[in-house]
Amino acid sequence: MTQIKNIGVFTSGGDSPGMNAAIRAVVRTALYHDLQVTGIRRGYEGMINGDYEPMNRKSVSNIIQRGGTILKSARSTDFQTPEGRKLAFFQLKKHKIDALVAIGGDGTFTGAKLLGEEHDIPVIGLPGTIDNDLIGTDFTIGYDTAINTVVNAVDKIRDTAESHDRLFIVEVMGRDSGLIALRTGVASGAESVLLPETDLGLDALMYRLEHGRKDKSSRIVIVAEGEREGGAFEIGDIVKAKFPNIDTRVSILGHIQRGGRPTCMDRVLASRLGYAAVEALKEGRRGEMLGVIHGEIAYTPFEKAIKHSPEINKTMVKIVEVLSL
Repeated sequence: MTQIKNIGVFTSGGDSPGMNAAIRAVVRTALYHDLQVTGIRRGYEGMINGDYEPMNRKSVSNIIQRGGTILKSARSTDFQTPEGRKLAFFQLKKHKIDALVAIGGDGTFTGAKLLGEEHDIPVIGLPGTIDNDLIGTDFTIGYDTAINTVVNAVDKIRDTAESHDRLFIVEVMGRDSGLIALRTGVASGAESVLLPETDLGLDALMYRLEHGRKDKSSRIVIVAEGEREGGAFEIGDIVKAKFPNIDTRVSILGHIQRGGRPTCMDRVLASRLGYAAVEALKEGRRGEMLGVIHGEIAYTPFEKAIKHSPEINKTMVKIVEVLSL
């Protein structure tokens, strides 16, 4: 086993709150073990283009509380090709990087898996995505902050909904996963939650509006952006057509869910995983995503971590239905 001397760290894909805390933990843990650390800016695109910078303790000072990522992020079509990955590996060798910590989601880990296999470089992944859609961890870095952002926004929307006896259809992120919608639906007391994993949401909503209580002063419907019937505007048009007497409005929360200071939970999770990533590389581990399951560090091969399960927690769906009566 080649002794690791210089660890490269980068963020890729959509940003998520807590990525900076993870970068900080990787850098300071590596320095604690007298290892060099190199930051790779703008993800795989920067890896190919040679956008590298040595990092030290000062590089990561005063960033644990910041959202976004100081290393920036970008998507790279070149890296999706064998030729692009070969160029990336050439740059890694040029900068004497012999191991990587990749912070991101399924696209990031798909690329990391291929790079590690094709060029025999150890790569450890940290789950940085607000969608919480990776297998191998109870929660991903950024998910807790994102759902708290949604709940705070919906609480404010409910204030105006109650003032005008309105139905608000609120769209949250989740093109392929309804986990943000489901958890925030429970937390915000939503009337209904529409998810991409099930086709029952719209029918249930129509039934509830037709046969449910008529004396409610406000109604909140949470829609994941990947819902099968369409986004919030499409759902809103369907509701308005069937129930023209209901004052229906639509609110798209959009990218505010990605920003903001990470919560305590995300900062601690990111710090634990950043520390564990360096320890894992020192132990000779590679090709794995680190997560936390039942409070303990867990190791999941990349090929398993990126396979999002279409199964949704049916009990949580039932809770939304029962508690919205």
